[in-house]
Amino acid sequence: MPPTPTDPQALAGFQEAKYRWSTFQRDLGLGRERLKYENLLIKTNYVTEAEAERDYHTQNDVAEVKYLYVPYFVISDSTVSDSDLKEYYNKNKHKYKAEQTRSLSYVSFPIQASAADSAQIREDLEKLAADFKTVTEDSVFAAANTEGNEPFTKYSNSTLPGFLADQKDQLVAGSVFGPLLDGNSFKVVKLVRFGKDTVGNAKASHILIRWDDESEASKKTAKEKARKILADIKAGADFAAKAREFGTDGTSTQGGDLGWFSTGQMVKPFEQAVFSAKKTGVLNDVVETQFGYHIIDVTGVADYTTYSVATIEIAIAPSDETQNEAYLKAQTFASNVSGVDEFNESAKTEQLMVMNANDLKTVDRRINDLGDAREMITWLFREAKVGKVSDVFDLDTDYTVAVMTSETEAGVRSFEEVKDEIRPAVLNQVKGKKIIETLSAQKGTLDEMAKAFGSDAIVASSSDLKLNSNTLPSVGLDPVAVGKIFALENGKRSEPFAGENGVLVAELQNKTVAPAVGDYTMFKNQLLQGLNGRVGYSISEALKEGAKIEDKRYKYF
Repeated sequence: MPPTPTDPQALAGFQEAKYRWSTFQRDLGLGRERLKYENLLIKTNYVTEAEAERDYHTQNDVAEVKYLYVPYFVISDSTVSDSDLKEYYNKNKHKYKAEQTRSLSYVSFPIQASAADSAQIREDLEKLAADFKTVTEDSVFAAANTEGNEPFTKYSNSTLPGFLADQKDQLVAGSVFGPLLDGNSFKVVKLVRFGKDTVGNAKASHILIRWDDESEASKKTAKEKARKILADIKAGADFAAKAREFGTDGTSTQGGDLGWFSTGQMVKPFEQAVFSAKKTGVLNDVVETQFGYHIIDVTGVADYTTYSVATIEIAIAPSDETQNEAYLKAQTFASNVSGVDEFNESAKTEQLMVMNANDLKTVDRRINDLGDAREMITWLFREAKVGKVSDVFDLDTDYTVAVMTSETEAGVRSFEEVKDEIRPAVLNQVKGKKIIETLSAQKGTLDEMAKAFGSDAIVASSSDLKLNSNTLPSVGLDPVAVGKIFALENGKRSEPFAGENGVLVAELQNKTVAPAVGDYTMFKNQLLQGLNGRVGYSISEALKEGAKIEDKRYKYF
């Protein structure tokens, strides 16, 4: 083992590496034990031949079915009693398990740069611009004073920033421009020097006329059409309008505009025609390529010039004074309110928008559009109680004040909490019974039965329904309905039954059972792969449940 270093910086690095190594050694054994245990369980997974055969039929048996579908909404909502709701709740409590969650409301005080902040930044950049004109080490000066990522950049004709491209013909090496407002930043730029590149850039629009096939006659027809359009443009017709009318590629909707392109980006005949042009304007004749005939308008002649530009960029950010002012507003609000009602009333008085974040979990990090709001989450679960107002949270772009509004303990949610969620399901049960009663009294074909519910009832069919599809056309997801259809015998009709979204009556016209195959190994392997893939997750969930682990990490971070 090498000797321990004596230099403080080297010593810190040595100790960090030593800690990482010891952590690796400690976790290696535990990781291998976990892997061995997981592999032992994987080895116990087994798929029988019968299971594989059943999966084969699930994927390949096909049913032809006609069915009547009556959506629940054809019956108007009626009143259901609390006893009906409680009966449903008691039978379905397992559906309403809940993690520990808490909810809050909050108001934000944006930390935004003021007009004075912007003016000060511009004034500071004006001083830098004056110095920028005289310095010789342009890139060094820019790098030392910018907040941007590109203090020194080489541009081509196609990438030159707009404020320079607009005056390209008047540019002189050593010229300084700015301060210029660009988005949320001020910039000062210096054109350091010009250069030449082996790769050029040009700009053009085109109208592509394709031929129908490779025959000479077809090509001749396309060429004549292209030349006729070209003649119209030379006579004064608008190029972009003709491109939108006759163009056959994706640029037609943009009037044929191809924008800037570099040497090597276009097919040779097209590139040679454009890069040979000495001036802008429509070329005298059409150009043939492998794609068809092109009518070309050169909008920017070939240019091999490069522009080396140094840039100082400063973001428009709030000053300390502006931040302090926003913080004081937030702090004053937080200190003058107590309880949810007072929080909301005060926010309304001060014209602050109250935002709500419901059912937050201990592991959450984000709240609505606040970004990383972990600090608020830890407060919510560590210190808060219903009605308690927080101190001011500093969330980079906002100061935020919150109040806890409610909480849900882990376990089964109470009847009162889920009462409104239950109501639609109970209403559907009531409606389903009424629809089934009406349909049971009907006779005749499915179309005749549908008349009892008017235009809202749908008679539909499927000629290739499979058991693993779980959906029906016009019905949607309804695995119960699919299962009942496959349980029917050919030519038989089901009794009316309640599905996910309505009541159905199904007629199985024909069921084609896939022929037996000699080897179901492929289906066995598919099922086994699915079982093996769930082992790791199942182990974790079993350990959590068996150890009764309660996640309290929110107390620490």
